[in-house]
Amino acid sequence: MDSFHKELGSILWDHCGMERTKEGLTHALHRVRALKSEFWQGVKVTGTNEELNQALERAGRVADFFELGELMCIDALHREESCGAHFRAESQTAEGEALRDDDRFAYVAAWEFCVSGTPVLHKEHLEYDYVEMKQRSYT
Repeated sequence: MDSFHKELGSILWDHCGMERTKEGLTHALHRVRALKSEFWQGVKVTGTNEELNQALERAGRVADFFELGELMCIDALHREESCGAHFRAESQTAEGEALRDDDRFAYVAAWEFCVSGTPVLHKEHLEYDYVEMKQRSYT
């Protein structure tokens, strides 16, 4: 189980970290799904139901990490802009600053887990009364 955990962490760090690309996120999503499938086909949980089963607890944590990692990739692929920690390499100004797309992405995203495997996006649109949304420059 530790090898799955380490490899998943490495994939997310390399492709769904601070700087992201569509190509890297697509690769990460495919790799996460393949690892998740491999995990579920080969997971073996030892122990008994007579006492606290730490192997079962660890397996559950790794399974949760797969769900979270997959959803992080889906969300990052969906948000085709740079804003805060969502930095897409393809979404920059000519000066290399993060390029926001407030017309399409001025909302808080909440993803609903579905048994079918396809998460559902719920949006809470952001409305500001006293602050003007605008492109920021950090130079």
